Amino acid sequence: MITFPNAKINLGLDVVERRPDGYHNLETIFYPIPLQDILEITPADEEAPAYTFKMFNARFDGIDDDNLVVKAYKILAADHKLPKVDISLYKHIPTGAGLGGGSADAAFALKMLNEIAALGLTDEQLEEYAARLGADCAFFIRNTPAYATGIGNILSPTPCSLAGYHLVLVKPDIHISTKEAYSLVVPAAPATPLTHIATLPVEQWKGAMKNDFEKSVFAKHPACEVIKEKLYAMGAVYASMSGSGSSFFGIFKEEHSVEDIKAAFPGMFCWCSKCE
Repeated sequence: MITFPNAKINLGLDVVERRPDGYHNLETIFYPIPLQDILEITPADEEAPAYTFKMFNARFDGIDDDNLVVKAYKILAADHKLPKVDISLYKHIPTGAGLGGGSADAAFALKMLNEIAALGLTDEQLEEYAARLGADCAFFIRNTPAYATGIGNILSPTPCSLAGYHLVLVKPDIHISTKEAYSLVVPAAPATPLTHIATLPVEQWKGAMKNDFEKSVFAKHPACEVIKEKLYAMGAVYASMSGSGSSFFGIFKEEHSVEDIKAAFPGMFCWCSKCE
C-alpha cells in the first residue's frame, strides 16, 4: 500500500502563554498543502522481524526507532496485533522546515496500519494515538484546515480557504531549533483573534496576521527576513514563515513557475502550486 503524506503551513501563529510544564500554548491555523512524501507499507515474510524501515532522499540523524513512522508502528503494536511489515519512506518535504513532514508521515502511517490490519479505529481514536507522537500529528488524521490551540493538539474546523490562489514555498539552507525560535518570544494573547483575521479577505492579512517566531528568527538570521520581503516584492498578497521555520510561503493571485522562483531564490528549496 502506498500513500502520500502532505505538508502543512501555518496561517498565523500566536504564542499565547507559557505553561507550567515548560511548553507554550499557541493559536494557529494549520492548512494542508500538496507537497508530498511517499510512504509505502507492505506485508513482510513470516520469518522477518516485526518491521523493517528504510528512508530515502534524506538523512535521519538517529536510530530508526526514533523515527516517527517507526514510533507510529510501535504505538499501535502496543495495543493491537499488527502484521509484520516493510516500511519505505521517500522524503520530498524538507525537514526542519516548519512544514510538519515528520508528523504527516507518522499520521499517515497510523491510518495505513489501521487499514492494513483492519483495526477499525475511528478518526478520534487515531487522533489520540497521533497526539502522543507529536503536537501537530493529530492534524494530519483528518487533514483539513483547522484552528489549533493548546500546544497545537486541540483542533477545531475552520472555513478558511485559499482556493483560487497560488502558493510559493521557499526554504533556505538554514536550520532553526525550536529552542532558538522561542528565545525572544514574549507570550501574549493577540490583540485581534486569529479566527477573526482568517475570515477577512487574504489581501487584508498583511499587517494583521503574524507569526510570533519571526522576531527571534529574523534577529539571528537576517537572510530569512529578506526572503519574506522578496516574496512581497514579487507580488505576494500575504507572506509568512511557517511554524518555527525556516520555510517561507507567499500567497499570490497570479501563477509563478518554479523556474522563476528558483531564479529568484538560488540554492534554496522552491515549490509552487495552485491552492484547491
